[in-house]
Amino acid sequence: MVEIEIDGKKVEVQEGSMVMDAANKLGTYIPHFCYHKKLSIAANCRMCLVEVEKAPKPLPACATPVTSGMIVRTGSDKAVKAQKGVMEFLLINHPLDCPICDQGGECQLQDLAVGYGASASRYQEEKRVVFHKNAGPLISMEEMTRCIHCTRCVRFGQEIAGVMELGMLNRGEHAEITAFVGKTINSELSGNMIDLCPVGALTSKPFRYSARTWELSRRKSVSPHDSLGANLVVQVKNNRVMRVLPFENEAVNECWLSDKDRFSYESLNGGDRLTKPMIKQDGQWQETDWQTALEYVAHGLKNIRHEHGADAIAALAAPHSTLEELSLLQKLVRGIGSDNVDFRLRQSDFSLDGKITPWLGMPIAEFAQLKQIFVVGSFLRKDHPLLASRVRQAVKLGAKLDILHATDDDLLIPVSHKIIQAPSDWAATLGEIIVAVAQLKNIAVPAVFFGLTPSTEAKNIASGLLLDVPKAIFLGNAASQHPQASQLHASIEWLSENTGSKFGYLTEAANTVGGYLANAMPVTGAHAAQFFTAPRKAYLLLNAEPAVDCANPQVANAALGQAEMVIVMSAFKHALDYADVLLPIAPFTETSGSYVNCEGRVQSFNGTVKPLGETRPGWKVLRVLGNLLDIPDFNYESSEVIRDEVIGVGIVSDRLNNNARTELNAPVRESAGLQRVADVPIYFTDPIVRRAASLQATADAKVPVAYLSAALFTQLGLQEGARVIVRQGAGSALLKAEIGAGQPESVVRVAAGHPATAALGAMFGSVVVERA
Repeated sequence: MVEIEIDGKKVEVQEGSMVMDAANKLGTYIPHFCYHKKLSIAANCRMCLVEVEKAPKPLPACATPVTSGMIVRTGSDKAVKAQKGVMEFLLINHPLDCPICDQGGECQLQDLAVGYGASASRYQEEKRVVFHKNAGPLISMEEMTRCIHCTRCVRFGQEIAGVMELGMLNRGEHAEITAFVGKTINSELSGNMIDLCPVGALTSKPFRYSARTWELSRRKSVSPHDSLGANLVVQVKNNRVMRVLPFENEAVNECWLSDKDRFSYESLNGGDRLTKPMIKQDGQWQETDWQTALEYVAHGLKNIRHEHGADAIAALAAPHSTLEELSLLQKLVRGIGSDNVDFRLRQSDFSLDGKITPWLGMPIAEFAQLKQIFVVGSFLRKDHPLLASRVRQAVKLGAKLDILHATDDDLLIPVSHKIIQAPSDWAATLGEIIVAVAQLKNIAVPAVFFGLTPSTEAKNIASGLLLDVPKAIFLGNAASQHPQASQLHASIEWLSENTGSKFGYLTEAANTVGGYLANAMPVTGAHAAQFFTAPRKAYLLLNAEPAVDCANPQVANAALGQAEMVIVMSAFKHALDYADVLLPIAPFTETSGSYVNCEGRVQSFNGTVKPLGETRPGWKVLRVLGNLLDIPDFNYESSEVIRDEVIGVGIVSDRLNNNARTELNAPVRESAGLQRVADVPIYFTDPIVRRAASLQATADAKVPVAYLSAALFTQLGLQEGARVIVRQGAGSALLKAEIGAGQPESVVRVAAGHPATAALGAMFGSVVVERA
């Protein structure tokens, strides 16, 4: 540690730290623009010039290393004169458009100009003008004349997002920040550049000119999308969500948000919202009041129980529902006498039911300490944007990343070893890694893997897992949804125990862990897949859209089409062809509730705006429905009471468990033929994101294409831009074909979760591809 003095106060900081770090530790503010605690040092704005004793001229605090006994003055005449000089230079070319600038009221330049700027300029020359650029549907670069070249946006792209999409062109007064010629900004983390910009050069396109910062009230919330549970600040005007920004939480999302978390709010004010209860009569939809709708539902469910038995009733919930909604849903279904309730819509292997409660297996904040990471079956960058960013930072600090997957996506992270194989070969590949670990440790090879010869890559991954460093193995969404998920789990569990690695699941949705804690899954009843393979007479859908949310939409649509009663509880209008009742329930901004993220952190939030129209919180609708069905102990006064009943006392992570202690099985390789692997596109994961207009205009939201191996592309005689028919089961989809880089010959990648592919069958399975 090194002791220095700043403005008469002594402080100890780590050797190698900068003066700015020491000032931050003391709580002393030094004006700056280019410095940011999460980015590398650029030292190009010079606003943080300070006086250092014995130095001949002021030095930049962000780039001056501390030395023992150093004496720094941040507010001396010499320092302030230097800072005022820098401010004068910054303002020479800056346009005087504060009254119409979206950054007005939260602009660093505006704030510092008050203290360090002159009341008039000494310069009479014309100001320079920088031409606007098109950066895509999320970021506006219309007023790049305001740019002060702090390069925060450039460094964020390179260092945090992993892709340099912006750069600086030319020098001197001709310098400008620009995207690559003809390219837009397509990173899934791009919105953070808006937050980082200290002036109004990069602004939010969806928010542009819609409100002033001082008109907005700010309310804390939690993201309902991926499993990280990013903390949000929801900004509201006239009972309408106008903008969403990150709420800093080092243990969860640091100071970042994914674009999905940031821009999905647009759908909350969209035309697709369901605002009144509706009942279908004689094939026509009629708006009605809540009492009529709920009595109709209760009467219908009682009738079906009386005529067909309680087992004919099933409830499906999306894993984006709150803990309270999931808890009351399962209690309601069990109160009726059925055990058919599930939230694991995309799962296909349920062999581990009752044995595990999957979770990350470690705190999110410990990612930075990992030195060896092995990820199995994950579209990491798009499934978990901010967790991928954590992995990226860990790799920068020396960690090694190994991958087993079916597609060779560019993760924008250096990968040490990767095995790209058809999903049906994953179990055998893990067997090879197990054999390699056993050989390296001189222990007995599990009998089911006798005869397997490890490949070079399998040996490399095995030797990495045996290093004496902090390490972890993670199963991704594709592994959880895999038809042999339990086999993959057993193999990873063996590897974890025999290599000393942590073992976790990169869980799919905001409340996947919460669904297990709320017990929203069957004990003796049917699971989600069986709801459709053995169709029921009544379905209750909570925030679920089976046509795009289920593992096999083909089977789901057929089952729902034959049902006597389908009750839809949703914030949006959908299922109009097969539903009988639509009940408008509140999205996360209009209700109180809780989500349990992948690390088992329970995060509660309150509504940020009043419910739209006659929308009501889901837990309240379920409570009234429970009362109408005469279910005992169903009089809950608040969501907090329900949460406390579910969570109880004690630490939640004590109730989470990845250890099933199941036996290893001999891997079975599929017969020859083409196999489908399905990702869920980042902007189609849940109902809110699917309806956000700006996100749907991005490159990631384009209509899915069929990615084929180069060999299959040639075999079918396809040219660039050609179309193919993909057949699966009784359904088919007409899609554009592209070559998937590094894709195995037998693998066809076709996204799920999108209307264009909803006619196809299971996310994994045999497919036929024909030239269109």
